[in-house]
Amino acid sequence: MKQLSGIDATFLYMETPETPMHVAGLTLYDPPKAMTGSFYEHFRTFFASRVHLIPIFGKKLARSVFDLDHPGWVDAGEIDLDYHIRHARLPKPGTFAQLEAMIGDLHSVVLDRSRPLWQFTVIDGLADGRLALYSKVHHAAVDGGAGMVITKALYDVTETPRDVGPAPAPKPKAAKPSMEQRAIVGINDLMANMIRQHITVVTAGAKLMGSLASALIPGASKGEEKVPGAPAIPNLVPPNTPFNVTITGQRSYAARSVPLDQAKFVAKATGTKINDVVMAICAGALRTYLLGKKKLPKTPLIAFVPISLREAGNTEINNQVFGMNCRIATQIADPLERLKAIQASSGESKTMAGGVKDIAPKDFSMLGAPLILPGLMQLYGRTGLADVLPQAVNLTISNTMGPPFPLFCAGAKILALYPVSIPIHGIALNMTVQSYQNGLDFGRLTVTALCPNVIFI
Repeated sequence: MKQLSGIDATFLYMETPETPMHVAGLTLYDPPKAMTGSFYEHFRTFFASRVHLIPIFGKKLARSVFDLDHPGWVDAGEIDLDYHIRHARLPKPGTFAQLEAMIGDLHSVVLDRSRPLWQFTVIDGLADGRLALYSKVHHAAVDGGAGMVITKALYDVTETPRDVGPAPAPKPKAAKPSMEQRAIVGINDLMANMIRQHITVVTAGAKLMGSLASALIPGASKGEEKVPGAPAIPNLVPPNTPFNVTITGQRSYAARSVPLDQAKFVAKATGTKINDVVMAICAGALRTYLLGKKKLPKTPLIAFVPISLREAGNTEINNQVFGMNCRIATQIADPLERLKAIQASSGESKTMAGGVKDIAPKDFSMLGAPLILPGLMQLYGRTGLADVLPQAVNLTISNTMGPPFPLFCAGAKILALYPVSIPIHGIALNMTVQSYQNGLDFGRLTVTALCPNVIFI
């Protein structure tokens, strides 16, 4: 059994019926040129020949001894494709809005933890003849970088699928240890892991506090006085918005694309980065929406922006993320001034995050975490504490770089790769973008009761 890290396991502990913790994608295709019959059957046959390239798809969760520590991954045995690959058809007239509504409904359903934590749905019925695939995987197994590993396993760069070879022969099963042996080994592993994690946390603690002090007050970590004229500590207290509340399980989804070359032109002309432009697009859309609702705060909204810790060439299927909080200047009416303010805020946040991300503990152990933490999460949701407690941020904005060249799946050309991510109690809006070819594909996810209509301009 391979034990989950504390970060990976946290996504299990946070999950309730109101807060499913899977990430997903909405992929649009042109039908394969030579295909006859059902694309669902065509895709299912193709996928069955590739599923062994993604080892996590053949794993399921196993509890630790007495639920004293994080669970682990074990072999699931034969994969039930009838459960993992579904088929759905849009009702007539087959509009894109109907597809978005279906994605919201599918994303509301939690995955069955007794099986491998993934499920794909092939969707047809779009009036223009395009095909769609909704693919969800639990966040305990993947982050954005790991998701790209899955993309590389399933997709090809030509219409003709490459030969990947057959699945390796299964390893012979070892004799099962007795219950007493498993308990003894499990407790030994548990204690060793906890001791290791506590040492790591204690060692990193002093470095972490020193780095935070250096980032907030230059010279503080060296015992120096604050440098005259040094920048003030940025205000990272978010205002209250309609999205900072306790949420229900129903999801509202919208997908839109922006030409990547236009975003690059804006970034080059203004001396900013693509990520700044992405945040400015989201900020402009939110400003327009909140103005229309007469609920635009006078102070800037603050976004949580994930940062990948994944090194080049790292193909591990797990979570390797950090993050920063960034003011997105929604109080500024002029788009150019807003973009420059976001650039400045992003620079400040990157400086602060850069000083601590490499030394912040990336794992943790807590005695009884699988029992205690889910209970606390359920209590947090049921009591409505998110409605009264201040939040650290207003929303999440995430940007993942995708392939700049066309991809194919089972002979079908991929037209767009829209992300479908996660809202949580208190942070009910997630705006995620992935680049693909010459497009920035945006996926907006929130709760139906809060925002049944689109927030894009």
